[in-house]
Amino acid sequence: MALYAVGDLQGSREPLELLLDTVHFNPRQDHLWLVGDLVNRGKDSLGCLRLVKSLGDAASTVLGNHDLHLLALAWADKPAKSNPGLNAIINAPDAEELLDWLRQRPLLLQDSQRRLLCTHAGIPPNWSDQYAIDRAHELESVFADKGDFLAFLNQMYGNQPDRWHPNLTGMDRWRYIINAFTRMRFCGPDGQLEFDNKEDPSTAPPGMKPWFEWPAQRQHTLVFGHWAALMGKTGNDDFIALDTGYVWQNYLTLMNLDSGQRWQCDTAGVVFLREN
Repeated sequence: MALYAVGDLQGSREPLELLLDTVHFNPRQDHLWLVGDLVNRGKDSLGCLRLVKSLGDAASTVLGNHDLHLLALAWADKPAKSNPGLNAIINAPDAEELLDWLRQRPLLLQDSQRRLLCTHAGIPPNWSDQYAIDRAHELESVFADKGDFLAFLNQMYGNQPDRWHPNLTGMDRWRYIINAFTRMRFCGPDGQLEFDNKEDPSTAPPGMKPWFEWPAQRQHTLVFGHWAALMGKTGNDDFIALDTGYVWQNYLTLMNLDSGQRWQCDTAGVVFLREN
């Protein structure tokens, strides 16, 4: 069995299908990790949800910030920014089935044998791997009950608290956890989050670095997406960045996590093996 991982789809179904065809992905034998953000800016968010869901046990995806935004748009009391692609999901005949399936996706994936973790945005440097796994399970238990999840959606948005403390409770605690797993790019050594800057690491605000550049105790290689400006480069083999900005006219990247090979599909539909 081969384990593959693909970057943020953002509503781009066709390049994913081309990449899977290129590597002869076999859902009876292979497995696919998706780093979240299945929906939003591309032309077929509905198709992406249907495709990934149809793969069943052959695919696992974490929740990304755009996936949560879709759920808030559909179910929260507060109005949220929409677009035709997200409205197409909400108005689809299978909308409730798709949205409820999405709600139950995890925040973190783990392959103990391969020593791999996957989250959408990353893990704060002051969290150990096990602490991150525990925090993901903590919030996933909230999401498991639809009523609790709807209450969470109505208070999800916000940048505070921007520092973690184990004594945080309720929505303050949950908001930090969700922001760390789905929105983080730059942070301080204590995990203080900063959300204004989305560009490449050279633009780090004073006192901040990309979260993966701070010293941390890691027992797993971490696979993540979210940060298209990295273009797949972290400078450290322990961190695998897979969002290479297909919706920004760049590439969708599929990686064989066993061999390290990466295939990319450009916006013209050309698939090629990337040379490292």
